[in-house]
Amino acid sequence: MRSPIATSAEEPDRLRGPQHDGALCDELASWRDPSAWDMLMFGLRLGKHPRTVIASTPRPTKLIRQLLSREGKGDLVVTRGTTFENRDNLAPAFFSQIVNRYEGTRLGRQELLAEVLMDIPGALWSLETIDKGRRDRAPDLQRIVVAIDPAVSSHEGSDETGLIVAGRDERGHGWVIEDLSGKYQPHEWARTAIEAYHRHSADRIVAEVNQGGDMVENTIRTIDANVPFTAVHASRGKFVRAEPVAALYEQGKIHHVGHFAQLEDQMTSFVPDIDRGKMGSPDRLDALVWALTELCVERQPYWGLVEHYKALKAAAQGEAPAA
Repeated sequence: MRSPIATSAEEPDRLRGPQHDGALCDELASWRDPSAWDMLMFGLRLGKHPRTVIASTPRPTKLIRQLLSREGKGDLVVTRGTTFENRDNLAPAFFSQIVNRYEGTRLGRQELLAEVLMDIPGALWSLETIDKGRRDRAPDLQRIVVAIDPAVSSHEGSDETGLIVAGRDERGHGWVIEDLSGKYQPHEWARTAIEAYHRHSADRIVAEVNQGGDMVENTIRTIDANVPFTAVHASRGKFVRAEPVAALYEQGKIHHVGHFAQLEDQMTSFVPDIDRGKMGSPDRLDALVWALTELCVERQPYWGLVEHYKALKAAAQGEAPAA
């Protein structure tokens, strides 16, 4: 009997040499490099009936969808289990905090009930669109920003603080590098943002200040007084702000470096006029939109918009445009 070997999906080339009669794959839906699966399949060729056991959260990635399309055709057996079926082996605090927060949400249906969730009609993003732009690594970037959508409070039931690192390459394409969003005290999200700013050699921190006002910049300045900072104000609705960014994804101009499960769940769930309810505010998505708007969305000068509006108004009233 051959001795088992263990390897990381982050290093697909290590699977080129060995041969196997069986394999155990953990969290296949989160593998950053799909070629690791291909390399594993090339080596799965020993014995009379080589087989693979896969244990994974059912995120609807391209590979997971391809595998599930074979269900019932003889070579694939699917077993589904929910978090509730495993309750006896989990800490009570897990149910009181995590399960109660996500039960009834789209993310909860995936993570707790093992549902494979396909695209929502009317959503600005589809997972297929995100997957097409997904890359293993970013090229040299001309500009990098850290974007923050701060939560207005920091108690247990508060929304998360969205915190996204993104960059722009020489072609004008955007690259989503890191999602550091989470529940933070104000000094914690400020410190996390500044650490990311230095770690990625970023050019600027961008933060929405609609709720926090001057407090947002002051919190950052108490940790690093010299970091370049831009305050942004949400004068339009979330959907209107997100549409130009979603258009860039459709044009193949935005790329995710790896997978960002919670961010991508918010993106593919985001439809206009939805009742947020337990879903909460899409803070990761908000931070993403601020980052990519700063980097990639061309803005028409304010004065040009004013003149355009005046011309339209004059035309509607049958007046000649002003000279």
